[in-house]
Amino acid sequence: MSRRFIAAIAAVILAVLAAVLVINYVNAADERAMAGMSPESVLVATESIPEGTPVAELGEVVTTEEVPASAVVPESISSLDQVAGELTTTALYPGEQLVVGRFASPEELADPTEVDAPEGFHEITVQLPTTRVIGGHLTPGDTVGFFVSPEEPQETQLMLQKVLVTRVQGGVTQAMDEDGEETTTAAAETLMVTLAVEASDAKLVAHAAEFHGVWLSLEPEDGPVEDTGPIQVEDVLE
Repeated sequence: MSRRFIAAIAAVILAVLAAVLVINYVNAADERAMAGMSPESVLVATESIPEGTPVAELGEVVTTEEVPASAVVPESISSLDQVAGELTTTALYPGEQLVVGRFASPEELADPTEVDAPEGFHEITVQLPTTRVIGGHLTPGDTVGFFVSPEEPQETQLMLQKVLVTRVQGGVTQAMDEDGEETTTAAAETLMVTLAVEASDAKLVAHAAEFHGVWLSLEPEDGPVEDTGPIQVEDVLE
């Protein structure tokens, strides 16, 4: 084997060793630099995540990354356990850090102006003057008595009891002003009240609202159920 060939082999070996040493040095420098920046673990989205996605479904679309402390977004999270049971409140995009403020519980996201009707129930809306709806002091979740007064015969009957109110539009509202004081807004002249009833009762409500006078009374859900019968003109004049 010639000296020239041996020299060439040695040069190749030295070049490979030099490359390995340079790579190791650069990697070590990167690690030292990262260590000097106090790296932290954060969760990052790997795919687009729609608004309203449950945390339980995020396992395959997020990953943990080490980033310098200076690049960590305030309130970022490092584990989905920090927001367990919650939902995303806005869309998330690939590369975006997950933060506590982008999540909320289902209860927090629920619309405070309405409640869900029982399964299988109909929801039907009646429009009534404020004076026939407890002066407008009615809120979703209340239960009411449903009174009907036909023109003929002139009588009034409590037709339904403990009817769930699922939505109210135009009622008395209360809010906090800029000074933190509670303010009250008066009810409108008429209210739109949505009731949750069974199918047979939905027909009754629709007919009464179309052809007769209707009144609602505020009735506690745990109040007694009474069948008092109709009251007629002669009963009032006695």
